[in-house]
Amino acid sequence: MTDHLNHVTHPLVQHKLTLMRRKETSTAVFRQLLREISMLLAYEVTRGLPLTTERIETPVCGMDAPVLDGKKLALVSILRAGNGLLDGILELIPSARVGFVGLYRDEETLKPVEYYFKVPTELQDRLVIAVDPMLATGNSSVAAIDKLKQAGAKNIRFLCLLAAPEGIARMKEAHPDVPIVTAAVDEKLNDHGYIVPGLGDAGDRMFGTK
Repeated sequence: MTDHLNHVTHPLVQHKLTLMRRKETSTAVFRQLLREISMLLAYEVTRGLPLTTERIETPVCGMDAPVLDGKKLALVSILRAGNGLLDGILELIPSARVGFVGLYRDEETLKPVEYYFKVPTELQDRLVIAVDPMLATGNSSVAAIDKLKQAGAKNIRFLCLLAAPEGIARMKEAHPDVPIVTAAVDEKLNDHGYIVPGLGDAGDRMFGTK
């Protein structure tokens, strides 16, 4: 994975995202769709993982078969909305280590404020996938990746549902070495820093809060 932006145009991803965007979609359905779409996006964000081989016996004969190489990867949720992406990814990669970065956006300045940070050990030897449904201004994502790099991470990918052009540009400027995998690149940000057309506040829609 070398491109800075990987826009996943798979028909199932696009269909499920449209259902999530609909304002009448219930919290329960939104959660289920998020779980399903995160599994599909996990398939893309883990493309190119290193492989080695091990000797196994099939019912017919022995063979050198491919298996994942290196330390177990780390999934890092940017709280709180990032947690919605974890379940689907962990369905595919149940042995992954999981970390959390707690950030909230100051509604006046739109700047991220950190309140929690707990990540797996030996990040320098792991692929780290940071997850957050929305890449809006990019400020929170940049701050989270700053922290991950300070903790030793060297191989980081960022996974989101929706990205705004402003957030993509901000991430590319701050972290050109971190590829972005997203299901959609939307039109713009509005005056409140929300993605347009977007899907509203992902955390509120996922957890049923306002």
